[in-house]
Amino acid sequence: MKISVFGGGSWGCALAHQMSRRGQDVLIWAREREVVEGINTEHRNPLFISDLDLHEDLRASNDLEAVARFADIWIWVVPSQFSRGVMEDLTGVIRPEIVMVSASKGIEIQSLRRMDELAWEILNLPSSRFCALSGPTFAREVINGDPSAAVLACPDIDIASRLQEGFSDYHLRCYAARDLVGVELAGALKNVIAIAAGIVDGLGLGFNTQAALMTRGLHEITRLGVAAGASATTFRGLAGMGDLVLTSTGGLSRNRTVGQRMGKGESLEDILGSMREVVEGVRTTPAALRLATNLGVEMPITAAMARLLAGETDPKTALRELMLRELKKETTL
Repeated sequence: MKISVFGGGSWGCALAHQMSRRGQDVLIWAREREVVEGINTEHRNPLFISDLDLHEDLRASNDLEAVARFADIWIWVVPSQFSRGVMEDLTGVIRPEIVMVSASKGIEIQSLRRMDELAWEILNLPSSRFCALSGPTFAREVINGDPSAAVLACPDIDIASRLQEGFSDYHLRCYAARDLVGVELAGALKNVIAIAAGIVDGLGLGFNTQAALMTRGLHEITRLGVAAGASATTFRGLAGMGDLVLTSTGGLSRNRTVGQRMGKGESLEDILGSMREVVEGVRTTPAALRLATNLGVEMPITAAMARLLAGETDPKTALRELMLRELKKETTL
């Protein structure tokens, strides 16, 4: 199996490394020349996860068109807010046989589109040839070979099953699914709750608060997913609850780290200025709130996070307002 990987950040390199470890022929596209040179000459990414060795058979290129023509399976790991521009550059090389596997976890803020919707709009790629890969998978641990699990979702379950075979081994176990919308939204929306979980930790609050936040957070992102056409069951699985738990509690989570530092009093501008990689949840939060408003879904935690990230409130005030909201019955979807 030949695979083209688009995106030379830590997650892109982790997936490229995993596919090379599986014996697949992999070429990765990175915008940064030093990343390409580092992978090709030293088997390391000098900008992201620079202390970890990548598979010796993995190759990289700055030539977007060459990488696109290399294989019919494209793994898409370009951050969501930059995906439109890169896809527009690929309109001349898209082919009917292409299958795109998106591991980007975000919603485009301008259009509120998911990655499958962008691929259809720009590349005319139908959802039947688009898969979403998501689950509780830190890049560093995937490269290290720690056993991990994820979901591959495609409306054409035969395509998902075929990719499942090619992607899976002892290090990464993939489950096939049909709920493309649910897996995409679960992967994007959990980052909003992860930032909130980091804020709770940064404020020095305990396990009660964390558990309440994560449970109610899962409830509200599930509501939005169902309103958008997803299955509630997806949000109870690896792409939903699994990834939410990891990203909200794991020390390697960029979204949680942003929240922690905000909870300790740092400004968002200073935090993001000190981080090299994109923190998807920062942009996804206002997009998720706008999407919820369009669909008539109430998302109090997401709304509070949007005000916090916009500098319209502070962590303690936002938490107090959430706790003192009108009392309600707990309902299931």
